[in-house]
Amino acid sequence: MDVELEKLATAVIGCGIKVHRQFGPGLLESVYETALHDILGKNGLGVERQRPVDIIYNGQILSKAFRIDLLVEEKLVIEIKSLEHMAPVHAKQLLTYLRLSDLKLGLLMNFGANMFREGIRRVSNNYFGDWRNSE
Repeated sequence: MDVELEKLATAVIGCGIKVHRQFGPGLLESVYETALHDILGKNGLGVERQRPVDIIYNGQILSKAFRIDLLVEEKLVIEIKSLEHMAPVHAKQLLTYLRLSDLKLGLLMNFGANMFREGIRRVSNNYFGDWRNSE
């Protein structure tokens, strides 16, 4: 288990709770992304919004094939949603991002949930940190 990665995930979830308490559900994803980016930065974390990721397909580089909503400390991927209910495809999307970025852990954060803790999902790419909540 990567203790630093676990501490980082815990800190990010704490910041997400603060954002959700401030705004509640019902806003656009971009609002939550901006607010979470701001609070993470104010807490001293390195965070990048809309990080473009290149991938290789059939020997060719697909430039900016997708964008990571938030990348924290170059190792934790945050995928933000604002939906009444998440679908299994959302976790699959994040897992694909992790695999293509060669990163271990991501958090799917749905700010559309009435209770924020119901909207958080850990997704791992061959990472066995907190086994109780991992994919």
